[in-house]
Amino acid sequence: MENGQMLIERAKYLALFMLLSVFAFAQQEPAAKEFTVSGKVKNGSAGEKVYLQFSTNPPVTLDSTTLAADGTFTIKGTEKDGGNFYMLNIADRQKIVLLVEGGENFAVTTDGYDKNDKGEPGKYTVKGSKNMEYYAKLMEMNQAMVDKVNKWNDEYAKATEKKDSKKMQEIQGNFQAAEVEHVAKIKTLLPEMGTSLVAIFAANNMLNPERDFAEMEAVAQRFEQENPSSKIAQSYIGFVKRLKGISVGDVAPDFTLNNPEGQDVTLSSLRGKYVLIDFWASWCGPCRMENPNVVKLYDKYKDKGFAIYGVSLDKDKAAWLAAIKKDNLTWTHGSDLKFWNSAVAQTYGVNAIPATFLLDKEGKVIAKNLRGASLEAKISELLGGE
Repeated sequence: MENGQMLIERAKYLALFMLLSVFAFAQQEPAAKEFTVSGKVKNGSAGEKVYLQFSTNPPVTLDSTTLAADGTFTIKGTEKDGGNFYMLNIADRQKIVLLVEGGENFAVTTDGYDKNDKGEPGKYTVKGSKNMEYYAKLMEMNQAMVDKVNKWNDEYAKATEKKDSKKMQEIQGNFQAAEVEHVAKIKTLLPEMGTSLVAIFAANNMLNPERDFAEMEAVAQRFEQENPSSKIAQSYIGFVKRLKGISVGDVAPDFTLNNPEGQDVTLSSLRGKYVLIDFWASWCGPCRMENPNVVKLYDKYKDKGFAIYGVSLDKDKAAWLAAIKKDNLTWTHGSDLKFWNSAVAQTYGVNAIPATFLLDKEGKVIAKNLRGASLEAKISELLGGE
């Protein structure tokens, strides 16, 4: 660990974890459910505002109420998406995250300030749901880690001044051991959380895909099998699928999409040929610029065992069909017209287009993201002599 790296780690644990804000379209719209937030602000004044907001950046205010003389308040909302992250804003002095699935009666007790005159943070409790019970545990664990890191940073700075490499190594070891223990505790809690919204919060914000992908995928699979209807669940499932993606050497997952005529076309129907799966869209400038090169390549090799399956990420069928006609794309096409929420794009880990996967005659991926001269050279290598 270089000098200063410990300070970066401290910032990591002090940060409020980013919340999912890009929603996918659920397969089935969840039922709208009302929820109620009642509370008492210990240091509030009559008439002060309490806001219910979506926890986005910036927050979106949904409703507000005022504190009674005794500091109490009640505010209601309706959750339409099966689960969302909300913010309870106490007079712009204290902000409390609420994990809401709908139907809850939250009971909030809060100090009503971010920090007091002594610099001590305001405290609060939220009762009324499994989500908030586990969220409180996660925040308590996170704060404990913050306290440890702050202490080690001070010790590390002193050891650096004294050029005490032995002490610096000791601090590094302590931090690394604490990090492993911290993450292990989070992983232990995940099965207990089941398919509650807090499970997605923990997996998405407190685990590292490079280190903890198996646990992140387990959460996604649990939601997909047991509780896939919320928009946040769909977003998280798609996110994990994109992380996993498809690698060279994998057998390409089969899929079926509607072609421009509305007929089902399955990828495996092209088995026996070298197949280029081409992810594109009418609105994608680089895709459209590349299309003339692909047309020339297809015309040259289509009678030698080369096929293309164009998977469009369009959402406007008319625009999709117009682009096919204008660019003279005479190969196989399919789309579910779901934009970035395309299940096929998620399965293949497509985060940007154009994206391509070249399959051998048995349906195995032999190359990814070849375009232009690189794609032509590969196809020539495979079929030039046939």
